[in-house]
Amino acid sequence: MTARFVQVADGVHVLREPSLHVNVTLVVGDGAALLVDTLSTAGQAAELAAAARTVTPHPWTVVNTHHHFDHCFGNATLAAEPPRPIYAHEIAAEAMREPDRLRREAYAELRDTQPALAEEVAGTVLLGPTHTVHREAVLDVGGRRVVLRHPGRGHTAGDLVVHVPDADVLVAGDLVEQSGPPAFEESYPLQWPDTVAELLRTTTPATVVVPGHGEPVDAGFVRAQHAQLVELAWLIRAGHTGGAPPERVAAEAPFGARAALHAVRRGYAELDGTA
Repeated sequence: MTARFVQVADGVHVLREPSLHVNVTLVVGDGAALLVDTLSTAGQAAELAAAARTVTPHPWTVVNTHHHFDHCFGNATLAAEPPRPIYAHEIAAEAMREPDRLRREAYAELRDTQPALAEEVAGTVLLGPTHTVHREAVLDVGGRRVVLRHPGRGHTAGDLVVHVPDADVLVAGDLVEQSGPPAFEESYPLQWPDTVAELLRTTTPATVVVPGHGEPVDAGFVRAQHAQLVELAWLIRAGHTGGAPPERVAAEAPFGARAALHAVRRGYAELDGTA
């Protein structure tokens, strides 16, 4: 990995890992710092730590936006020695108590397209959170107020967003995606629009929104993605009512048929009461 942090607002820096375009956000306060997400492997995390040290010498607290491997598998490298606090939503923390399952799922996802990364992920030690969030938590990061919030179900059941009000920055995790379509494999597509609407209530026209993957965006981009999620949810409900096959609904849906098919199947399961 060859990447560096780029400042996107006062004391807020973003590093984008090149292979999966995952964003890590570094918030720097007076004598303290916060790292949001930790990448996929010990090797990536070690390079991430070195990049962070070019920005600040301060000790950091870690936040995981959710439990997927590319956002939390670097925890042990970044927070074990010396021990540092790790925050995550309580549902994400519960998922991280099953590291073998998460490693198997990550390996299966990567083995065909990135076999070397798949092997490295499969051998990564996962360090779980030390602190859990139910709805909201407020951190003092060297005199800066940083809010961790669970706006609702969306990409997963346990997504956290990180709001830095004094810099007007919102770290959205995979609730917002820029470099590709949203990932729906563990999603709640019928609830995702309301969750993004809740997220938008904390934005202004000048807010920098850091998506889970890709370039930072503004609130206008998020509103446009929200409109697509609303359309997708409507198509799922209409298709389920009419008994349409998921493939037919996905072919007409935003984000492309392949991504939307996961969403339609998950939405049908929600409506059937099996999700």
